[in-house]
Amino acid sequence: MNLLLDSFWRAAMYCLHPRVIALSVLPLIIMAALSLGLGYFFWEDALAMVRSNLESYELVGAMVHWLEGLGLSSLRLVLAPALLLFLAIPVIVIASLLFVAVFMTPAMVALVAERRFAGLERKKGGSLLTSLFWSLGSTALAIVALLVSIPLWLVPPLILVLPPLIWGWLTYRVMSYDALVEHASAEERRRIFKENRVPLLIIGVLSGYLGAAPSLIWASGAMFVAMAPILVPVAIWIYTLVFAFSSLWFTHYTLAALEQLRKENGGLVSDPLAQDAINSIANEPAPRFGSLDGKPDPRP
Repeated sequence: MNLLLDSFWRAAMYCLHPRVIALSVLPLIIMAALSLGLGYFFWEDALAMVRSNLESYELVGAMVHWLEGLGLSSLRLVLAPALLLFLAIPVIVIASLLFVAVFMTPAMVALVAERRFAGLERKKGGSLLTSLFWSLGSTALAIVALLVSIPLWLVPPLILVLPPLIWGWLTYRVMSYDALVEHASAEERRRIFKENRVPLLIIGVLSGYLGAAPSLIWASGAMFVAMAPILVPVAIWIYTLVFAFSSLWFTHYTLAALEQLRKENGGLVSDPLAQDAINSIANEPAPRFGSLDGKPDPRP
């Protein structure tokens, strides 16, 4: 628990570092450009498809007529755009997470290692390609879990539990791997995952709940639909900062756990050349010394 809290406040402080703030701009620019570009070319077609599907459901039509009877006819105009934006939320969240993992996490791991773990040996237990496949595989599993769990979201308590739990699991898998890929060996990484699975999942779930902050923007209703070109980049930037904080949290925790693991295993010397020198000295025979009276030492 001490390590969990220690890594939390360290991650919060690092979020104020100018390098971290500057790094958050690149995923924001890429994501905002993609979102606005896709919206410009495909928004009308997607909106027409959503409206046609909504009109085919009698229950939706009855609900719309009921709202019009209450004097809320304006809600009919924003129903399809709001639903389309709601469907875009998981895509934006997953894309933001992957962009942070690719563009920000390696630089932030290097920053933390440079300032706090300069003596920690880099065993390079993975590569950029394996990290990419790991992230894509974990993302695919999370998408399947989200799709399967959608019917359960209709149960009021579960909608507050299942999505953050799935986002937390995905964040834990992606961020923890990227934080250790440079410094830990494959065996060390598996052991840290096994021994710290619960704390890492807690970090991921709390990060998932923090990721719900942009939902306040999505929930602004008709105002959000009208101001989407402005509010979408704002929401993306908030997602980026949340995932950047999560990445720093995982980095501080996992590197501290790796350092502790190596100390427990007797790996206090991180430099392999220094370790070889120590081993060679330990294997040398003890020197012979003459006796105190100047006569040769009779011992063999």
